[in-house]
Amino acid sequence: MFTANSIRNVCLLGHSGSGKSALAESLLYMTGAIDRIGRNADGNTVSDYDPEEIRRNISISTSLIPLTYKNMKINLLDTPGGFDFSGAVMEALRAADAAIIVCSAKDGITVGFEKAWKYCQERNMPCFVYISKVDEENADYNVTFNALRERYGNRIAPVVVPIWDDNHKVTGIIDVLNKRAYEMQNLKRVEIPVPEGKSGVITEFNDALKESVAETSDEFMDKFFGGEDFTYAEMIKGLHTGVVTRTLFPVLCGSGVTCLGSLMLMDHILDLFPNPVEGNYHKATTADGKTEEFVVSPGGVPAAYVFKTVSDQYGKYSYIKVLSGTINGDTTLVNARTGETEKLGRLYTMCGKKATEVKELSCGDIGAIGKMDKVKTGDTLCDPRKVVSLKGIPYAEPCYSMAIAPKVKGQDEKVAAGLNRLNDEDPSFTMYSNPETKQLVLSGAGDQQLDVLVAKLKSRFGVDAVLSPAKVAYRERIKKKVEAHGRHKKQTGGSGQFGDVWVRFEPQEEQDDLIFAEEVFGGSVPKNFYPAVEKGLREAVQKGPLAGYPMVNMKATLYDGSYHPVDSNEMAFKMAAILAFKEAMPNAAPTLLEPIGALAVTVPDSYMGDVIGDLNKRRGRVMGMNPAGDGNTVVEAEVPMAEMSSYAIDLRAMTQARGSFTLKFERYEEVPKANQAKIIADAKAEE
Repeated sequence: MFTANSIRNVCLLGHSGSGKSALAESLLYMTGAIDRIGRNADGNTVSDYDPEEIRRNISISTSLIPLTYKNMKINLLDTPGGFDFSGAVMEALRAADAAIIVCSAKDGITVGFEKAWKYCQERNMPCFVYISKVDEENADYNVTFNALRERYGNRIAPVVVPIWDDNHKVTGIIDVLNKRAYEMQNLKRVEIPVPEGKSGVITEFNDALKESVAETSDEFMDKFFGGEDFTYAEMIKGLHTGVVTRTLFPVLCGSGVTCLGSLMLMDHILDLFPNPVEGNYHKATTADGKTEEFVVSPGGVPAAYVFKTVSDQYGKYSYIKVLSGTINGDTTLVNARTGETEKLGRLYTMCGKKATEVKELSCGDIGAIGKMDKVKTGDTLCDPRKVVSLKGIPYAEPCYSMAIAPKVKGQDEKVAAGLNRLNDEDPSFTMYSNPETKQLVLSGAGDQQLDVLVAKLKSRFGVDAVLSPAKVAYRERIKKKVEAHGRHKKQTGGSGQFGDVWVRFEPQEEQDDLIFAEEVFGGSVPKNFYPAVEKGLREAVQKGPLAGYPMVNMKATLYDGSYHPVDSNEMAFKMAAILAFKEAMPNAAPTLLEPIGALAVTVPDSYMGDVIGDLNKRRGRVMGMNPAGDGNTVVEAEVPMAEMSSYAIDLRAMTQARGSFTLKFERYEEVPKANQAKIIADAKAEE
């Protein structure tokens, strides 16, 4: 078992295709955990094991890769780079104490890199930059490194640099701190002499590191200016402090394919990254609602945080990070969310999909508990003596919605049950049944996420589902005051039916619901029939005259009528009210209303023109623009919801995925006359 001091929890972040899974594979190989390196293209890597990941050649969820190196444990969390799967990144960030942002030497600083950098900045999380694919064709380490320096300044500190041959091909790497050089021979690291002409560069970088170390304490500063050299231990201590306080961002490099730089990366993870006790800062809410700092403590009472759930053909696993004390299979903990006591049962360490049972998990370690049916992602499991709740995982608000339905009628329950199971595993999507449009609406980060959900419904639950645009819930209202007569008379042997009403219909501004009133004089309609008239009108307003949408903002006043002492009954007056409604509506200037949303789009200033031009095409009204710092602006606008179904995808294309938005329903507004005809025609065609 590893103590908290000998554990490092690190997540791999970066753009899709930057080489995160290949890097994880090379680290597994170099530590002897696997005997051959898998490739994404072959679908045989340890971290991408889900059938959908293999089919698509991308990571979809975070996978856990534990490595044992120099008698220490590195829990590596390999995250997806696709923006539709950012929920999985949020889970990994909650469990990690540090991050490695992977940046390809072929692509330089990408949007995915920028987002990863921002995530770490928001969480005050220490990080390395790892420049991958340095030995591939069209790769340029220098261009990538210079771009990093230009953007983030001298805090970008190279601790590993590549060696080139005369043809500018990378053949090895230099350890700047120790001034030693290495190359790979048949996937084995071999030390080589430092190439001629490289000494000056190494000295320059080494001096820059010393300067960075000097800035981490007064003692080191005095030593530096006194002309004294730092010992190796002092260098490591200073660099560690710089990394933990985020005044320093070491840059390493290598290749996942040849394992170049992999051992050196692990050395730096052990030396420079914080252990779990020094790592992630947590805030907890106590049982009486107070907020306090949660101290990660090996000697404290047991506590663990559930940061991820896997519920697939291999069983249900709740992935946990132990934040205090030690837990074993007999430990009984309280779920702070439900207040229920949970006996833990079997504990595992996970490596991709492979679960290995263990007796216990110590403070700072990451593992999984099997078959915890009532436990969800985001739950805090604690000792009954100290029940606290840690904050949930901050998933982004879903911004792309589609209706989902089974291909074969009658399988609606199967679709809903399957989605509920998938939601345990991926809480970043939501679903709700819209009673107005009679659709089950699925909302996520984008089309790729919803596409994966549909594929998983088929592969795991055997149900074929189709996505279609979610219908817009329009409304209808009248603009003119009208009076109408409704008479229902039916004579069929024996007692007949007779109901006769005069109703005034008038528009209202505020009240959505139908307002029913009566002004009947002299008992022309007996009081006991008023509820039947109201019932008939409430039934009638469910289908407006234009396109069958519900009527709103209307007052109906019953002011006259007549009755028959024998033939009048409640049904007759209900029918008469419906007839009066049908008679009145064509003359009351009916019109369509559409839902309007309040939109807030955060975009880099350079894309402002495109975004505003696009909003104008969507019939949007820009209400204001506010600077948001970092060269971004928040554009506030009001837009018809009907024009926003594909906005998540369109904004991503327009801003190279740098833009984000929130959209909230605001109110209903009249649809411009020019747009009404098509909506009415579509509704009638559907009927």
